[in-house]
Amino acid sequence: MPARTLIRSVIACLALALMPRLVQAEPPVIYAAASLRGALDEIIAGADAPHISYAGSSTLARQIALGAPADLFISANAAWMDWLAEQGLIVADSRHAIAGNRLVLIAPSGHPQIPLTGLPDALGNGRLAMALVEAVPAGIYGREALQSLDLWTELAPRVAQTDNVRAALALVATGAAPFGIVYASDAVADPRVSVVAEIPPALHGTITYPAAIIAGHDSPETRALMAKLTSPHAQDILRRHGFAAPEPSE
Repeated sequence: MPARTLIRSVIACLALALMPRLVQAEPPVIYAAASLRGALDEIIAGADAPHISYAGSSTLARQIALGAPADLFISANAAWMDWLAEQGLIVADSRHAIAGNRLVLIAPSGHPQIPLTGLPDALGNGRLAMALVEAVPAGIYGREALQSLDLWTELAPRVAQTDNVRAALALVATGAAPFGIVYASDAVADPRVSVVAEIPPALHGTITYPAAIIAGHDSPETRALMAKLTSPHAQDILRRHGFAAPEPSE
């Protein structure tokens, strides 16, 4: 076979191999706070459902800043979204809050209610499960609440920190930790735990979940996905999973 004919055959084969990618766009990729697992899975379920990568908001934001292939980011606080915005890494007019949340103190299922101020005595020599208190939103909010109650100095040495809030939930659900501070939506997600105390919102910063399209990834598909996340149907699912309405100012 002449070299020219061979080259033409190779080019034709490559064109056929690439054709499906050119004709059919890949579904968007969502990077989402770990606490959204379950609710978000239900919202975007379907044959062409986007791929979702769940982790702590801090981990995901840093990955996006390093060039991770995310199309849309949902953070568990405004600070990490602000951090990306300052670097020009989100489409500013796409940013919307999709949910709010509350903090709760949990214990293994069946544990009686306790006052928050009684936590140090109830904890004893056990560990208090929390997401990373310097980086992960749930941990940051939890530390703020304990500081407001003047309990942080006493409890800090007994905190078992985890990479994300669902990992803190798992420590309590499996009995590895007697208590944990998580979101109300996390407590709803696992029947192995019970809420033993509500943490008043006035003790910590406002919990909000902003979503935004990543710069360079604005497309009809990502805009449609954002519209789906803010739809009444999505809001109904989020409420059923224990989330609160988003703050109107976000």
